[in-house]
Amino acid sequence: MAIVTQPPPNPGPSRNPQPATAVEPVAVVGVDTHTDTHTAALLGRTGAILAQLVVPADPTGAAQLLAWATELAPAGGPLCWAVEGTRSHGVGLTRHLQRCGQHVIEAPRPRRRGRRSGKSDQLDAIAAARAVLAALDGGTAHTLAVPRTDGDREALPQLLVVRRHYSDTRTATVNLFKSLILTADDPLREALRGLSTARQVRALLTGTVPAGEPSDTEAALRRTHLAELAADIRTGNRRLYANEKQLTALISTIMPSLLDIYGVGPVTAAVLLTTWSHHGRCRNEAAYAALAGVNPIPASSGRTDRHRLNRGGDRQLNAALHTIANTRRRSHQPTIDYINRRRTDPTRPRTDREITRSIKRYLARHLYRHMQTHTRP
Repeated sequence: MAIVTQPPPNPGPSRNPQPATAVEPVAVVGVDTHTDTHTAALLGRTGAILAQLVVPADPTGAAQLLAWATELAPAGGPLCWAVEGTRSHGVGLTRHLQRCGQHVIEAPRPRRRGRRSGKSDQLDAIAAARAVLAALDGGTAHTLAVPRTDGDREALPQLLVVRRHYSDTRTATVNLFKSLILTADDPLREALRGLSTARQVRALLTGTVPAGEPSDTEAALRRTHLAELAADIRTGNRRLYANEKQLTALISTIMPSLLDIYGVGPVTAAVLLTTWSHHGRCRNEAAYAALAGVNPIPASSGRTDRHRLNRGGDRQLNAALHTIANTRRRSHQPTIDYINRRRTDPTRPRTDREITRSIKRYLARHLYRHMQTHTRP
């Protein structure tokens, strides 16, 4: 059975789209990747183990592995590579194979083995190759995942992960900052009482707060620590601001029209694009809603006819839709009219939780269709 490779469309100018190719592999190479070594197993189309090899996890090992597999391939035919961890330990090998025109697939998640089966790098490599063979021979080759490419598509989640770290660190710093102010000496506490966090930080960094007693070691240490925490908070604010500017610039390159939708900001737009990824990841808008955890789940019984919230799905995407919905609830007049209409529905008034679920479901449908039709060629 031929594997039809359709790479995802180019979401930005930094990615080089490749034409679709049809490959009839004569063998499958399963690779179990690690920090120091890669273990490979070459299997024929019947599942027989033809050879095994362990190479170092460096460019020399990648070249050696490719030469080894090409030489042993039956009749010198094309190969299919099932690589574990294509965006972690196997990223270097994946890039090398793709540059050389090899067909690379993200190895399917292995099934849980029984206690008697055992585990080793060789067994993992064989299991990866056999999982791909089963998909090829079973007519489910379309379910095999193609590794993500570098470029704008990979930059978005990187910026989001770093932003989450900055945000969590800043929140923890602010909490400690507030706790030290709460138990400070009376002059300092009264000077900072009622001020916003930004004004408290400014007061401590500019030295406009009352000085403590010179002989009071505890008060002196407290002021030192508060000044250091204030500097950390300001640094965190600057990092978050710079991160948002980078997200805005990147989204303006990939899909600028997304930022024109009411309630969608740079951070939520980045989450939407990262989870949507490319044409074909979600077969339709209902699948995207299920991925976001906003698809209605029936919860009817007897005379009660209702749906409940879905607690599954991608919670980061769900949170992004929730943020957009809350923005629209406050200032988007069509959304406000919809909420009032559903609350006063004479047939069955909806609760605020049910209305929120409906708004998020609408947003998933609308945003999915927008991303499907506004991807730059």
